[in-house]
Amino acid sequence: MEFLHEIFNNPFAKKALSQVVLPNGMTDNLKFGIRSYQQEAFKRFLYTEQENFDGKPNKPLHLLYNMATGSGKTLVMGGLMLHLYEKGYRNFLFFVNSNNIIQKTKDNFLNSQTSKYLFNDKIVINGKEVFLKQIENFDESDHENINIKFTTIQQLHTDLNNTRENSVTYEDFKDKKLVLIADEAHHLSSGTKSGNLFGSWEETVLEILHQNYENILLEFTATLDYESREIVNKYKNKVIYKYDLAEFRKDKFSKEINLVRSMYDEKERIIQALILNLYRQELAAIHHINLKPVILFKAKKTIKESEENKANFHQLIEDFSEAMVEKIKKTSTVAVVQKAFQFFESRYISENDIVKRIQANFKEENCLSANNDAEAEKNQILLNTLEDENNPIRAIFAVQKLNEGWDVLNLFDIVRLYEDRDGKDGKPGKTTLSEAQLIGRGARYYPFALEHSDDKFVRKYDDDILNDLKILEELYYHTKEDSRYISELKKALVESGIYEDEANLETKQLKLKQTFKASELYKKGVVFSNKKVPKSFDNIKSFKDLGVTKTNFRYQLSSGNGKASSVFSETEKNASFDENLKSQDVKVKNIQKHIVRYALSRNPFYYFNNLSHYFPNLSSHLEFIESEKYLGKLEITFQGNESRLQEISNFDILQALNGLLQNIKADIKNNSTEFEGSEYYPQPIHQVFKDKEIRVDKNSERAKSQSETSDEFKVNLDKEEWFSFNDNFGTIEEKAFVALFARRFKGFSHKFENIHVIRNEREVKIFDQYGRAFEPDFLLFCSERANKHLTFQVFIEPKGKHLIGYDKWKEDFLKIIGDEKKSIKIYTDTYKITAVPFYNYGNENEFSRALDETFIDG
Repeated sequence: MEFLHEIFNNPFAKKALSQVVLPNGMTDNLKFGIRSYQQEAFKRFLYTEQENFDGKPNKPLHLLYNMATGSGKTLVMGGLMLHLYEKGYRNFLFFVNSNNIIQKTKDNFLNSQTSKYLFNDKIVINGKEVFLKQIENFDESDHENINIKFTTIQQLHTDLNNTRENSVTYEDFKDKKLVLIADEAHHLSSGTKSGNLFGSWEETVLEILHQNYENILLEFTATLDYESREIVNKYKNKVIYKYDLAEFRKDKFSKEINLVRSMYDEKERIIQALILNLYRQELAAIHHINLKPVILFKAKKTIKESEENKANFHQLIEDFSEAMVEKIKKTSTVAVVQKAFQFFESRYISENDIVKRIQANFKEENCLSANNDAEAEKNQILLNTLEDENNPIRAIFAVQKLNEGWDVLNLFDIVRLYEDRDGKDGKPGKTTLSEAQLIGRGARYYPFALEHSDDKFVRKYDDDILNDLKILEELYYHTKEDSRYISELKKALVESGIYEDEANLETKQLKLKQTFKASELYKKGVVFSNKKVPKSFDNIKSFKDLGVTKTNFRYQLSSGNGKASSVFSETEKNASFDENLKSQDVKVKNIQKHIVRYALSRNPFYYFNNLSHYFPNLSSHLEFIESEKYLGKLEITFQGNESRLQEISNFDILQALNGLLQNIKADIKNNSTEFEGSEYYPQPIHQVFKDKEIRVDKNSERAKSQSETSDEFKVNLDKEEWFSFNDNFGTIEEKAFVALFARRFKGFSHKFENIHVIRNEREVKIFDQYGRAFEPDFLLFCSERANKHLTFQVFIEPKGKHLIGYDKWKEDFLKIIGDEKKSIKIYTDTYKITAVPFYNYGNENEFSRALDETFIDG
């Protein structure tokens, strides 16, 4: 049997999931944008809840989300909580392994004043405001709000098995359906691992779950032990989603990890980290990025050791001098450190300035011990708000307390203040594994963007290794040079998925051919792309302009009709329940205005200041109600028996209006975004495409030249003048496309000239109507022989079969571009911007036909 999460990977399941729509109660009330992988996490739950399929878990539902540190597990918890409230759940039990995570989670769920609070200021579900209410036991819960009890698994186990006044008991769960949410859930399987559930925390949780058939247990963890047969057997039918560190890093949501190894002693390692800290701060400032980079100083074993490190650090800062800075400048062979000093010189920041700024940044009050239990609550708040502007902390001193439950974005340096190792036979030891875990936590990406076109939450400079801003996307781990230790740490990091070993990477040189540089296209031609810009709603003057299709609404009136029958009656077993239903249409504009206004007032989406964002030409609520451009044209179809249709009450009308308004809101939100693609604009080709270096996995297809790949796709690109670069280090699908074009070139050249295929290594981005960025792999330029002043620019994207469904929006975008065939005139020349659907080795004939048809009616 495959894992539950693997069931969702087949093409049929992917298609089914693409049809699942996130409910408004979830999307309207979460403060933060929902990333694509988080949408997937939600959709899998909704699909499991709504559909029957082979491998569907039985009730009571017990599921686990195996999601990377920093991927937003708490947001997924919050979204599911909102949805389950809408489905009738009111009682939520949240438990974790340690008290410090409890405080952080309470802030996320309850404290609207904190930056990481999950929800909008006002939570509205089905037109009614809902509050999140912390309770101590479930006798305090009410049916109107979300009731949450926060506890640790240890405390829950103690309370349930040693009953005392006002504590939770098993009796509390008998008559209530409950959602249990377990964070850091890998701590809950000690009984499974030992083979004995009796008396374990795990047994306690499972007993609560089975108190009610409708109960749900949702577990979340970044670390599931897939090496343990017992754990695999337990969770095989429960892991609904696996989004691990490797995926998280591959999708560019993490910092990259750099290991800074030097022969420096502790003091010099610290100074080197301080230099880089100041460099990041100053570099960010000149680009108007508000960044306060933080350093973590890591002790090995004891709090006493960590406190000594802190005292030594304060003395170092007090004694800090130009001579110390000068020593690092003269002796450090770390390239980025030398780059930092070059930056300081270019900005006229002297050694004296460096000393003063570092001393100001790292005053004693700006340094925090994460080991001080006496001030645990105060410290916990500071540790979990490090990114906030009013948080002064610049340095943290810790032993082990930050390996779990710590969310930080602006940690950029970790300095290891010890030198021994505990590995054996080349395998990382317990300390090294915990270091890798800490690095994984610190690798969360610090969001920033310089242009509208940038996604602020993902890395932007992977393929631009010379860009200064790349250091803002990197976490540096500073340690003394020790080849055995480094090897063990790399092994632990690679296995965790957060690190790609430099030894597995190699640099490839992509050079533009001299023949291409001599061409008219390179010297005088342009390439068209567009930008991500804030969406303009100025031309939106009706529902139709926003693609609202769910116009009329059917509402069935309750009638009170029913029947009673024996459960043993064979004669009625298959009898249908018939009611003679009739319909009556009512126009919204004919409904009493005060009822419509009341329905609108119950949903913040329809407050006028929000409506005017989507419909800036709207003058008033009255126009929205009466105009046929908006609600005035819509009807509600009431269905019921004849007598019931004669007695449609104001309450019936209000309920029907609520349903209609929910449908309209869903359509508006689905068809509108905050950003869109601009009109195309030209850039000189010689300014866009240049020689560059790329880093590739030496064991992947991308490390192979087009002339070194499999025989079927082998092409010597040196001899192919139409290919602009010296080589193509692409995937097998990209090489297959180039091989196809090479075979077809002779026939193609009969009709066209000035033919150039340019490999696009992240130089050209185009944005669709929703502001989503796309970087097609190739651009084809050519001119008709019959009309030398007409140049085609064709976007081409080879795509592996396994990715076609996932990237369907990109193919839809290419089809839109291909249908538009936009013409843009520059002086006497005309450029036609067009595209073809995905190339795939399995659809070569269809692709070839599509490419030929692209030039018809050109």
